Amino acid sequence: MTTSLAYGTWPSPLTAASVSTASPRLEGAQYVGDDVWWGQSVAAEGGRTTVMRRTATTPPESLLVAPWNARSSVHEYGGGAWAACEDGVLVFVEKTDQRVWLVRPGGDPRALTPESGGYRFGGLSVQHGRLLAIRETHGDSPTPLRDIVEISMDASADRDGSAVTVLASHSTFVAQPALSPDGTMLAWIAWDHPHMPWDETQLRVKQLAASLDDFITVAGGNGSAPLQPVWTSLAELTYTDDESGRWNLMRVAPGPDGAAARALAPANADTGGGLWVLGLRWFGVLADGRIVAIRTNGSDEVVVIDPDGTATALPIDVMANTVIEAARGHEVLISTSGADGSATIWRVDVDQPERAERVAGGAPAWVKEWMPRARPFVVEGARGPVYSFDFPPTNPNVLAPVNERPPYVVFVHGGPTSHVGGAASGKIAYLTSRGIGVLDVNYGGSTGYGREYRERLLGQWGVVDVEDVIAAAQGLAEAGIADPHRLAIAGGSAGGWTVLCALAQSDVFGAGISRYGVADLRRLAEDTHDFEARYLDSMVGPLPGAEQLYIDRSPLSRLDQFTTPLLIEQGLDDLVVPPSQSEAVRDALATAGIAHAYLAFEGEGHGFRRAETIEATLEAEIAFIGAVFDFAPADVPPIELD
Repeated sequence: MTTSLAYGTWPSPLTAASVSTASPRLEGAQYVGDDVWWGQSVAAEGGRTTVMRRTATTPPESLLVAPWNARSSVHEYGGGAWAACEDGVLVFVEKTDQRVWLVRPGGDPRALTPESGGYRFGGLSVQHGRLLAIRETHGDSPTPLRDIVEISMDASADRDGSAVTVLASHSTFVAQPALSPDGTMLAWIAWDHPHMPWDETQLRVKQLAASLDDFITVAGGNGSAPLQPVWTSLAELTYTDDESGRWNLMRVAPGPDGAAARALAPANADTGGGLWVLGLRWFGVLADGRIVAIRTNGSDEVVVIDPDGTATALPIDVMANTVIEAARGHEVLISTSGADGSATIWRVDVDQPERAERVAGGAPAWVKEWMPRARPFVVEGARGPVYSFDFPPTNPNVLAPVNERPPYVVFVHGGPTSHVGGAASGKIAYLTSRGIGVLDVNYGGSTGYGREYRERLLGQWGVVDVEDVIAAAQGLAEAGIADPHRLAIAGGSAGGWTVLCALAQSDVFGAGISRYGVADLRRLAEDTHDFEARYLDSMVGPLPGAEQLYIDRSPLSRLDQFTTPLLIEQGLDDLVVPPSQSEAVRDALATAGIAHAYLAFEGEGHGFRRAETIEATLEAEIAFIGAVFDFAPADVPPIELD
């Protein structure tokens, strides 16, 4: 039986508690013998990451008991925090000390790297029986040193560090090392300040026996950003590069006299993306030479590319956040978010894709009738098209009110060089099932639409992103989809910056939610970590010459223009955007008498992982929207505004 209720008041079975545990964060996957292992967060245990194993005959089991926590801090964002050998040996980076540890089945972890030295490790991979990693060394210099290293697995390195061998260095950043099949050559990705890894990188190659400075640059270094080298023979590398404006697959015979690289099955889509975390893979090579690759043009698809360049899409439910985790024989492991928002690891035989197996994750706890389906929504902005995904209110038990348009929340992703791909989520469904629509915007600067769209934000952060989210919100209202008087905006980190900038510049939004949002560019430049230390050079301008621009664009310089109620959420252990920025906004709103709430969370960093934090923020956000727009969400405690 259905009934008509006002938008925002619809009853829903999606509780904050169920959403917080429904779709754990999946972090990497690997074949180990006939089994599949993967990383998975445990929200109920403070968001720690364990490593899970699934065999053909047993249910999933955790291989890393609490309190062990596989999480790297290299580049602050980490990635590649665990790897495994074919014989079932697990190696991982422990969050609390950033050392590499080894554990054998049934045994206790033992250290492989020294206790001291200011080291962090990440990007672990076992290649041809050898353990490779990215090592970050923190010392007296404000710029850490980074190397590609090989770590002995005999545990001798925990004593004096002598079993850690440097294989490559000579750049500010290194990533994605790849050993040749015979173990004599190393390929890797390198880049230097002020570039980010989507601006300009180099694909380098060297003989392992050669000195550290004896390498050649095979691709990049000329305004393109090659990524993910893979040896497809002793004398041939396959990688992805965006020299055409799109990340497409390339192949080259490395060497000073090698032939020019050639494109493999070029397409108007990206096989590549922002290298925010280590361990990302956008393609895998099968035993017979075929390639399984992600192609992103708004949303993701996975294709199989034959040697003649023919590309065939795999009929797998992929939508966003897709990674080719591993390839073996004619199988691949694919992690992705499907159309229903569920995080899933698929085991796919590319010759029999209809028999694809869900190894981990899968459908959410609610039937599909409760999950909204994305509708691509494009408006023409001041500088060209603005792409987004519309998730309308969705509830099988409620009829939409006649002659009423729903409130909407405009989601602004972080990065800002990042992307949303049209996948729903428990967070989105938590709102849409209660009668609140969501518009997820890929503003100019987002990945997934090519370099030209990505570079729309160069020098224009705080301008283009704000113009685009405003244009998208207004377009949705003008199309008759959203109530123009009940538009909210929400975002975290760089998305929080856009939220604050939009509220300072426009009255389009009646409510704002900032999660650990950037409020002061000068303070961000002073406080931020080395990975992003020069990010603002391209997004705004280099200091000190652009200092006045930093002042003018920062929301803290324009707090007298704030009139919109604001909910602020902040992790107190955040090293990327320290709490001082959110606290400054809170204090200014309090002084000005603007309705607001400030929620601070102990033990949370840049991004929330704990179940109790996720629950608290979900309930607070919908209660806040209801308080501002004058409706009472069902089964949600009210929020007190200052």
